[in-house]
This record gives sequence, structure tokens and C-alpha cells, in this order.
Amino acid sequence: MPMNAFVPFLGYGIGLRPKHYPEILDQWPHVDWFEAITENFLVAGGRPRRVIREIRARYPLVLHGVSLSVGSSDPLDFDYLARVRDFVRELEPAWVSDHLCWTGVGGINLHDLLPLPFTEETLRHVVERVQAVQDFLGRRILLENVSSYLEFAHSTIPEGEFLAAVAKRADCAILLDVNNLYVNAQNHGFDALAYLDALPPERIAQIHLAGYADRGTFLHDTHDHPVWPPVWNLYREAVRRFGPVSTLVEWDAQLPPLATVLAEAERARQVAEETLHGWSFTAAGTGAPQ
Repeated sequence: MPMNAFVPFLGYGIGLRPKHYPEILDQWPHVDWFEAITENFLVAGGRPRRVIREIRARYPLVLHGVSLSVGSSDPLDFDYLARVRDFVRELEPAWVSDHLCWTGVGGINLHDLLPLPFTEETLRHVVERVQAVQDFLGRRILLENVSSYLEFAHSTIPEGEFLAAVAKRADCAILLDVNNLYVNAQNHGFDALAYLDALPPERIAQIHLAGYADRGTFLHDTHDHPVWPPVWNLYREAVRRFGPVSTLVEWDAQLPPLATVLAEAERARQVAEETLHGWSFTAAGTGAPQ
């Protein structure tokens, strides 16, 4: 069964950031949905919980984690997962996502999203852990491709094929970060369009857009700029291949006024609708070209 039978089409949203809380609560801006960083809300009580409950009462919302560390050799942290599960039951988000990466080893959290070696051994390891996470949470999760600045010499599977294989074997969905894809394609010299072609369209449940910084010798995924033109172009290609997919603009550093981020989400809507001209689709996200 296609993944979009399980994941609704939410439209075009933005990340929920503390700097914008007062304006959101005061104005209730016109935006389709919000994405919240899971770990910011796992402590019971306090202002963050109050804010997110108020926002959830008015908008669709999804949770995006940064601590699953699904690729680590450490055991899965079921204490953390239990807190996530309890919060999911309380908030009832549209879905839950995290990253296809590892964040630490030996009990040490490095607070970074680190790339994996793309091998068959890693694939089996990750699939087993994703299945365990989904069984524990009682729901499918989305996994996001991460930006990277090095490659493992013994990788044997192209990144796009690896991500596709994880989604198919673990029966999970994909959060396609188009900015990360562009950054990696430039940093490592692979074909971004071939990467898109490797992904199963029925598994693409969400798209991320963001800005990068050009460091001269490499691109750095910084989330501190508007979306750059090459990323918009790649987004168009993703929309052509995958149809209408819930799309979110991430902006984390040098955070501008809320109106600026909302304008980026509206641009995503315009780009997608122009690209999808001739499509007919419903709020549930199912669609086909006419």
C-alpha cells in the first residue's frame, strides 16, 4: 500500500522555534502546519509544553527528533523512546521523524548528525533498529537524509539507493531533505537527479528545504539563509517525480522575523503548484496528473 495512504498531505509549513512563540501565539499566522523538535518538549510541564499544546490545538503538527541515533552501535535508548511515545500519545502529531545517522557511541552524545558507511552490513543493522523503534512506538517513522562532509572509503552502495533500501526493508517512510541532497551532491560529486530516481515515490512523505553556506571548498548545511536557487531547482525536480509532498522550510541560525520564514513557505507552495500544474490532488495527499 502506498505510504501516502498513511501520511496526510499537510501543505507548506515552517519549523516551530522559541523566538517566534510570542508572535505565533499573538497572531496565529496563516501557515499550513508546524514541525517541532521533539527533544525540546520531552520535559513534562513548563512553557514549551504549554505553547506546543496551544499550537497543536490550532494547527497540524509533526515531531522531528535529533537523538534516535538509529545507526549507532550503542543499544537503542528505550528510556528516551518511552518519553517520545508518551509525548506522541499526548500530542497526536501527524507523524514522527528522525535522521538516518548516528549521534554518538559509548554512551557519549556528540550532538551532531553523523553519516553512515553505506554497506550491506550497515543496512541490515539500521533496518533491524528501525523495525524495533517502530514496534515500540506503534507507528511508522520517517527517516531523513543528512548532510555530510566526508565519505567512508568502504561504502559500496550509493546514498540514494541506501536510503531507499532502508525505507523498503524497514517499511518506514522518507523525509527527503532537498537542501542536504544538494549539499552532498556538491560536496561528494554525485548526480542529485540519479539520487532522486533511486527513491521510491510512495515512500516520500515529507520534504525539507533550507539554506546552506558556501565555504569555498565545500557547502555547509547551516539553516541560516533563504533557500538558494539551485535548491529550488532541485525541489522542482523532486516535485515532478513525487507529486504533492508536505514541505517544510527549516531556519535555525540567524533566525529572521517570522514573516520572512512564512514567505519562504509560501514560495515553496508557489514553486510546487507551478510544477504540479495539471495535477489534481486532495488534502490527503493522493494525486495524479490529469
